[in-house]
Amino acid sequence: MTERLTSEAQGLFAVLRQSADPETVAEIERFVAEASDRELCRVNAIDFAATRRLDEERVVAAFLHAARLGIFELSWNVLCPGCGGVLDTSSTLKSVKHDDYVCALCAEGYQPTLDEMVEVTFTVSRRVRKIAAHEPDELPFFEYMRQIFWASGMSIPEDLEQLGEEITLDTLELPAGEKAQLSLQLPAEFLIVFEPVTHAAQFIDVKGEPTRERQNLSLVFNNLRAPTGAVAMRPGPLRLSLENRTETRVLPAIWIAGDALHELLGRRRPFLTAKRLLTNQTFRDIYRTDTIDPHQRLKITSLTFLFTDLRGSTALYERVGDLSAFDLVRVHFQVLHEIVAAEAGAVVKTIGDAVMATFATPDRAIAAALKMRDAMRALNDKSGREDLLLKIGVHAGPCIAVSMNERQDYFGQTVNIASRVQNLANAQAIFATRAVVDDNLTADLLHRNALTPVPHEVSLRGIEREIAVYTIP
Repeated sequence: MTERLTSEAQGLFAVLRQSADPETVAEIERFVAEASDRELCRVNAIDFAATRRLDEERVVAAFLHAARLGIFELSWNVLCPGCGGVLDTSSTLKSVKHDDYVCALCAEGYQPTLDEMVEVTFTVSRRVRKIAAHEPDELPFFEYMRQIFWASGMSIPEDLEQLGEEITLDTLELPAGEKAQLSLQLPAEFLIVFEPVTHAAQFIDVKGEPTRERQNLSLVFNNLRAPTGAVAMRPGPLRLSLENRTETRVLPAIWIAGDALHELLGRRRPFLTAKRLLTNQTFRDIYRTDTIDPHQRLKITSLTFLFTDLRGSTALYERVGDLSAFDLVRVHFQVLHEIVAAEAGAVVKTIGDAVMATFATPDRAIAAALKMRDAMRALNDKSGREDLLLKIGVHAGPCIAVSMNERQDYFGQTVNIASRVQNLANAQAIFATRAVVDDNLTADLLHRNALTPVPHEVSLRGIEREIAVYTIP
């Protein structure tokens, strides 16, 4: 299995086995040794787990540790939600802009959100195994599209080249600084001259009466990423003049923008989002400095926040003494951290005896809350006293990811509401908002546990309107 791996690579995997799940590491090592070059470029960790029936969290954690060791190169890719193309890529989230990205192919501008428009992928490192994608300028057109242009969330068919022939009138590899001409017979279709290296596009709406006269169109490729252009032409001959003013080769192609192309662009699969990674405890633990620049303000359309606090902790210190109380609180923190991580969440920070944690989806937060309540009851039963009375509040909604005090944090009204909902809770209570309990997965979880949330309208400090808060018994 490891014949294709260098001795250095085998040593790195030996180190990886000390920090990640051994079964998962064995699958990744086998994958790196045996997979095709194509498969080792921008690995989709979620799909990797699904196809091998492995636990997603263990897979993500293993890939993160592997990237930290240099087995993989981690990249943050800004995606176009329309065509699935990668608009920008970087080894750090700090380079992601908060203003609009423009996709020439879709002729649309998008403001990046961490839950839909930024994916995280893993490409095998050169020091472990050299693959074709390490030299992208040498990839043929359709392999460039598959491995470099399209995101890991695209489900690209194995017969892409065959499908490509059906939707492509012509392609050309144009070296840096050179010019070329293509002679085409334009069909009565809507066409796109698309160049994936510079992300340039020219739309050609071919309609009307056919002509025998030769039509002319000139395109210049540069690094300015000029706005997408559109021109109307008639069916008939076209001389397409192309000029490459970049310092690398370009790969212009002429596509028929019909049903086949739209079907291809609509093929999607789940992928590892930046939001999910930012709510991953392993990532927060080992990539503390590689998160968000202090000047960045990156949007998340929906994130679930869970706040906890110990009721009567001051009286606890008075009742059992500082040392005993400190030990109890320390054990409580350890248990909460373990539960949050087990439910695919991450602890953002602790404030006194309180915890702020995030989860990608509401159901995982509620699952964690139920486990926390049970765990505190078990600790109290063990001591024979009601020392640990945990208040829990859960809310979900949009927020902004920020960097504060050299730590990744979150800002916005959703955070404020979650904190204040927790303040409403009494001993051992779980309070959640409508945004949480109305989630379908949360509803299924509560139903399986025979729990019926009890609603009541409340007023929260700083919130103008009353909101519906549910007690989970």
